[in-house]
Amino acid sequence: MPQNNIQFPASSTQPKLLNIYFTAGIPQLENTAEIIKLIQDSGADMMEIGMPYSDPVADGPVIQKAHELALNNEMTISTLFSQLKSIKNDIRIPVILMGYINPVLSFGFENFCRECSESGVSGLIIPDLPPVEFEKNYQQILKKYSLNFTFLVTPETSDERILYLDSLSSGFLYAVSSSSTTGSENTVLKNENYLNRLSALKLKNPVMIGFGIKSKEDFENVTEKADGGIIGTAFVNILLNNKDWRIKAIDFINSIKN
Repeated sequence: MPQNNIQFPASSTQPKLLNIYFTAGIPQLENTAEIIKLIQDSGADMMEIGMPYSDPVADGPVIQKAHELALNNEMTISTLFSQLKSIKNDIRIPVILMGYINPVLSFGFENFCRECSESGVSGLIIPDLPPVEFEKNYQQILKKYSLNFTFLVTPETSDERILYLDSLSSGFLYAVSSSSTTGSENTVLKNENYLNRLSALKLKNPVMIGFGIKSKEDFENVTEKADGGIIGTAFVNILLNNKDWRIKAIDFINSIKN
């Protein structure tokens, strides 16, 4: 079983899960471990850590800026693994690494998975890894190292493809709230038809909704028919734009959970 395996609510009346995303290596290179502990101690149920990349095409301007800053701070995959290993025994919630396939392939896919396993990582999200390639070349390696892998679906994804991606995913299925980049002002948070469609498909994985959640009200709206929500841009904004980001980050997570 993956490490720190995700415990989803058993019924619709239980609290929905909060997943917080941030980019490794911001505001400063050495802040990553501190932010991981802050997210956990503030009550989040899991976290996604973004691996900086020079061309993050699926991300909006805020997270693009975070990637640029992290790379300027000389954050690398090796550095991230070293930081994760230093606090591995202190982390009690699932840690998921999110990023693009090119840096992972440059690192060596199996070597990357081995390092994930040794660093306490429970799963991966790599949006630009094609499902056919995943099945053919990578699925068995992930199983070997007991790592979950999550695919993304959008309102435009057909029912047939949603079921296919759900069959390949483990941990959870990432439902993008609308077809936009992260943090887009055009994000449609509560797409009733889409959420009803996902609910009716009887998916094997829990569903987490992401993109555009900025407040407790947003979180509650999108999770009425989902198992949890993912917040990225709003949290990264705090890290990028506040000298007192520690206090504001804690307050932000508390405002969603409490």
